[in-house]
Amino acid sequence: MITIWHNNRCSKSRDSLNLLHEKNESIELFEYLKTPPTFDQICDVLQKLNIPAVELVRKNEEVFKTTFKDKKLTEKEWIQAFVEYPVLIERPIVIKGNRAVIGRPIENVIELLSTETK
Repeated sequence: MITIWHNNRCSKSRDSLNLLHEKNESIELFEYLKTPPTFDQICDVLQKLNIPAVELVRKNEEVFKTTFKDKKLTEKEWIQAFVEYPVLIERPIVIKGNRAVIGRPIENVIELLSTETK
């Protein structure tokens, strides 16, 4: 089962979803803007991505520019910001087993699909 944190308004997210369909993957669609992730879900995905929270931030979002730009937040503070403002989460996130990738570029998703699930 592949899980995708998806935003249908995002072309990169749609591209990743289309690729998963083309590869006949079993997909669990998580529309994180409609149902925001919990603090624990974000912690889990960051662990699978193997990145700090700050690397998951969409810095072009208006809420980032008006609320968070030039601030030095802790890991927990960034995660809480994602809970409150899920639009800040980079997309798409594709999860397979204990690994995840941000689907920018789509080659990240292709590489994830070619690896064995751990």
